Amino acid sequence: MKASYSRPIGMFDSGFGGLTVARAVIDLLPNEDLVYIGDTARYPYGPKPASDVRGFAIELATSLVRDFDAKLIVVACNTAASVALDELQQSLSVPVIGVVDPGARALVRATKNNRVAVIGTVGTISSLAYETAIARASLEISRPISLTAAACPGFVEFVERNETSGDAVTQLAEKLLAPIRDADVDALLLGCTHYPYLSDVIARVMGAEVKIINSADSTATVVHEALLQNEIARSSEPSRISAHDFYSSGDIEHFAKLGQRFLGPELVVARRWPK
Repeated sequence: MKASYSRPIGMFDSGFGGLTVARAVIDLLPNEDLVYIGDTARYPYGPKPASDVRGFAIELATSLVRDFDAKLIVVACNTAASVALDELQQSLSVPVIGVVDPGARALVRATKNNRVAVIGTVGTISSLAYETAIARASLEISRPISLTAAACPGFVEFVERNETSGDAVTQLAEKLLAPIRDADVDALLLGCTHYPYLSDVIARVMGAEVKIINSADSTATVVHEALLQNEIARSSEPSRISAHDFYSSGDIEHFAKLGQRFLGPELVVARRWPK
């Protein structure tokens, strides 16, 4: 049996969005091995019933621990984290990190006028997970925060088709972000790991005065802290090349081709999940 520190970090998302978190983890923790599953056969999670998404999350996280011996799980999907994180943390024998709380804390730290916004899938926004997380984060800084939340159906599908610019996605962004613009916020959290791929479009629609927050870097920092706290961080080995393995439940050739464009050279090939 492998020593705890030498086991990989496990991560899952409904598709490509979680690769933004994977990129941040790889950059911050270059000595760590990583196993990533993109559940592209069942994406998007956002419109699906919470009970279905909860089941998917349990299946994926359990597989990462059982089949890949993951030492820590990252739920790199806001929709899955918003409905399943508590249950995963209670049922699994390894630490489980979500993307909601790290993003909420980064958002609260970024605002100057105490008016913030979050955009996400229908499932994430309807769960009210960010209302709870923002309330917790505002207590940490002893400031009341006004939150405007808006669902952005269609954004994930644009990303999964690699349509991250152009008139169609810009027109949709202008329509969906109108309530956010009207709220006079100065910081906007991308509450879905797919949305950073649309950050240029979103930033243009929102204007230069609004700071766009991506939760990936904050999540990677929390992962590092959890590894240290649980004494399972891999020490630096200059001659060792870390392993980064990527799996997809859908079209693995499409996942590898588009995923490498999103993530970078670490994604050379994708394998089939379940194995």
